[in-house]
Amino acid sequence: MHLSELKLRLFRNLGVQELSFPEEGVAIVGPNAQGKSNLLEAIYYLEIFRSFRGSKLQNLVAFGEDFFRIEGFIESKEGEQLAMNIAAAYETSGRRRKITINAREPKRVGDAIGHLGAVVFSPADVRIIEGGPSVRRRYMDVILSLNREGYLESLQTYKHVLAQRNSALRSGADMSVVQVWDDSLAKSASKIMMERAGWVAERQTDFSRYYEEVSAEDSASMTYVSKMNIEDWSQEGIYAQCLITLQESKDRDYLRKSTTRGPHLDELWMSLEGDKTLGELRELGSGGQRRTAALALRLIEGDTIRDSRGVQPILLLDDAFAELDDGRRERVVLLMDQGRFGQVIMTAPKESDVYIHGDRIEQWGIKDGRVQA
Repeated sequence: MHLSELKLRLFRNLGVQELSFPEEGVAIVGPNAQGKSNLLEAIYYLEIFRSFRGSKLQNLVAFGEDFFRIEGFIESKEGEQLAMNIAAAYETSGRRRKITINAREPKRVGDAIGHLGAVVFSPADVRIIEGGPSVRRRYMDVILSLNREGYLESLQTYKHVLAQRNSALRSGADMSVVQVWDDSLAKSASKIMMERAGWVAERQTDFSRYYEEVSAEDSASMTYVSKMNIEDWSQEGIYAQCLITLQESKDRDYLRKSTTRGPHLDELWMSLEGDKTLGELRELGSGGQRRTAALALRLIEGDTIRDSRGVQPILLLDDAFAELDDGRRERVVLLMDQGRFGQVIMTAPKESDVYIHGDRIEQWGIKDGRVQA
């Protein structure tokens, strides 16, 4: 699968334009602040219908305008037939958004996500490593929402029920009222925790391998850490333990006026490894080690898409090699060029920064948001 055509209307500074992409991919080359990252943001919007840079929807609309619209055409690898059409629009005045997949509007945004099959690599990915536990939980939640059936629904249910339970705690309601929410909270929590723990168990060996291949110096590991004492990681086992934990924590919850145990407090723990575990990567890792770990996370994200959807992910590289030394850059490019990804759409400030696929990838320019193919 590859993105064959992209139609843009008033998304950030990109104006109104239509682009036809080569099946192999393309490099968008130009100075900073011309709109290179905006273009990748527009493409990835068709995967998750939100900004991968964390921007609010209204900030994606061109200055002085009231709406934006993006439409992408996804074709089969052979290019013989149109496989999918994805369109998304947002209107600021009514705060309305519309999404269609093959001209049909899904009932929920959650039913529309994950059809593009893309992974974004950006220097900003290092924030996943450097940030607090909530950043890493969100990283897991996005991947699993896109690639595990029922995960997003369970996550949304959990957040809603947790908010209701915490509201009851803050209001000083009797504990019997608070505990009305416990069964629903435990059911949705069990799905979330089972999928998170299962995904980490599946990918932790590859994470370490990718880290080692890029670093060529040291190793790292990742582990899913829960504040609950889970022995049986089946959904039924987690559900039972959640109910026990909620009962055991009721006095603490009442005093603190919040739910003090659950997947909203769990962690994706990453450690530096040598002859022994050296400590948390976030605290002890150098800038290069943190960037290497972030790259390893994106590589296992690509593996997850390929294994769960049966397609080679579209690779979006947002000046991703800018902060890597020459050795790491060469090793990352080698990993990416080994058939792990399909089409590559990348940005770079100058032609000499286009490393992946060598001379096989076409180069376009960009100025003031206008792509020059």
